[in-house]
Amino acid sequence: MKATQKQIDSSVLLGELKKASQNMGSVIHSIEDIAKQTNLLSLNSAIEAARAGESGRGFSVVAEEIKKLATRSFESTQTSSTIITNIVNQANEVMGVRTADMAYDVIDKIDRNLFERNCDAQAWAKFDKVINCLQQDDPESLRQGTEFLRNLIDIYEVYLDLFVLDTNGTIVAAGISQQSVGQSMADRGWFRDVVTAQTISASDLYFSHIGNTPTIAYSCPIRDENGTTIGYFSSRFNWNFIYDIVDSAKIGQHGHIYIVNQQGIVIATKDRNDVLKTNLNHMPAVQKATAGETYGYTMETDASNHTKIAGYAHTRGYNAYQGKNWSAIILEEI
Repeated sequence: MKATQKQIDSSVLLGELKKASQNMGSVIHSIEDIAKQTNLLSLNSAIEAARAGESGRGFSVVAEEIKKLATRSFESTQTSSTIITNIVNQANEVMGVRTADMAYDVIDKIDRNLFERNCDAQAWAKFDKVINCLQQDDPESLRQGTEFLRNLIDIYEVYLDLFVLDTNGTIVAAGISQQSVGQSMADRGWFRDVVTAQTISASDLYFSHIGNTPTIAYSCPIRDENGTTIGYFSSRFNWNFIYDIVDSAKIGQHGHIYIVNQQGIVIATKDRNDVLKTNLNHMPAVQKATAGETYGYTMETDASNHTKIAGYAHTRGYNAYQGKNWSAIILEEI
């Protein structure tokens, strides 16, 4: 199993290549030292041959050959050192491109997933059973609307809850949290955003009161047949499905992966304790990504003076979904 893992983990293979190159470098340094000593020996031999005069002629020839050998050895080590340096630099570049590609792939998968959530909210806000929760002032319409919301949650499995609210921000129907019916959401940021936008609006990640779990609210107006806004539909996406994307990323054994928002705050990583607590805006890769650079990598040194490659990719959105200015960051040790 370990052998198989090593075959598919390119960061490990590149690391071993660089380690082998460093070992070769050590050998070359040893040869270089020997070449210097040999050159010194040839110099001393030439001096002794000169002192010996005619009788030292043969020895002088040997001394000259030793000098030539030392010179060729030294030139070869210089060439080899240059080759090894190029190998290491190219290995770093391959790792950099690989981490950037992986970051691009991760943020693209997240965008595709959230694009679907974006479409869901807009589609469901047009269903009769949702509209009737606001237009038909009777218990049966609310019961049917509530049942409809619950069925959607059961079928799609990616939602913590679904809500129908009136224009004042009061919840009139919920798929699961029936205790929230009658509560006002007028002061919540996501509600103010959708009222202002009067179109689909996605919140940034926040901790929901539903199970105190991270979520995103997708909200959009509910309109009658005349196009008048009569309320709002709002969904609560289960963030665990984004964790699944992060956890399945094929990073190195000692690598790290982060999804950060526009402020550089971690919103997804394999260590859940960092979510909405850790700010990575001090990293050059995060600064580049949050500034809108689509794709790339940087060399970074941590507090322990270890050099790492940081690949980054900024959201491009997907179709009509513009994204939330999030970025994926992948760190690999080198």
